[in-house]
Amino acid sequence: MCRGLPLLPGTPCHHGATGSRGVDREGDDPAGPVSLDAIELPTSTMTQDYVKAVYNQEEWGPEGASTSEGASTSELAARMGVGASTVSENVGKLAAAGLVHHEPYGRITLTSDGRRIALAMVRRHRLVETYLSQALGYGWDEVHDDAEVLEHAVSETLLTRMDEVLGHPDRDPHGDPIPQADGTVRVPPAHRLDEVAPGGRGRIARISDAEPSLLREIAALGLDLDEEVEAGALPLSAAATGVIWVVARSGRAARS
Repeated sequence: MCRGLPLLPGTPCHHGATGSRGVDREGDDPAGPVSLDAIELPTSTMTQDYVKAVYNQEEWGPEGASTSEGASTSELAARMGVGASTVSENVGKLAAAGLVHHEPYGRITLTSDGRRIALAMVRRHRLVETYLSQALGYGWDEVHDDAEVLEHAVSETLLTRMDEVLGHPDRDPHGDPIPQADGTVRVPPAHRLDEVAPGGRGRIARISDAEPSLLREIAALGLDLDEEVEAGALPLSAAATGVIWVVARSGRAARS
């Protein structure tokens, strides 16, 4: 059992008694409160993409569990769609710029400066996704690619206006948490549905957008965020079940 979710035997609970992934945590900024929308970003899109990728890997991990241990070279290569040698070269540049820590054969972790930039890029990406979905009618399987382009071009003014129009959302269309302008992030204490014991019930908190075809499979059943579901009862492929994340149910009848 983890935060009210009955898990399969051997599945670790990463959230602890206080729910470390379910509380507000500040961006690592010893200099004081600085709006993420106002910080000066590196001009290199490679730098922006790599620090964001390290953050994303930390956030959910290779199996989804937040490890707070950075990313390996092979994990970054898979996420970025490039070779390991390219990752090593670019990570060397980031380390020289003071944005990551990396020892040979060790994991790549963000410095405080790197984390600040990563939070700003994640905020941009997820706010743009939310705007595309809510204001322009994009499907949740369509928002990612355009957001990848627009996140590098959106101005501070436009970002602020989108945030205001959207009502300062705290999650994107897939349930991924949107860092707030002050750097706080609220990550739900969620587990993948395929980690929940058969018959266990939970509320959908996140659906990974890594594979659009799986999003379409899930949408075809009418499933969405906050839907109550029962583990082992949905007519979904194993791959689709593995990208659905749930938290303890709130008491409504579950989908089966």
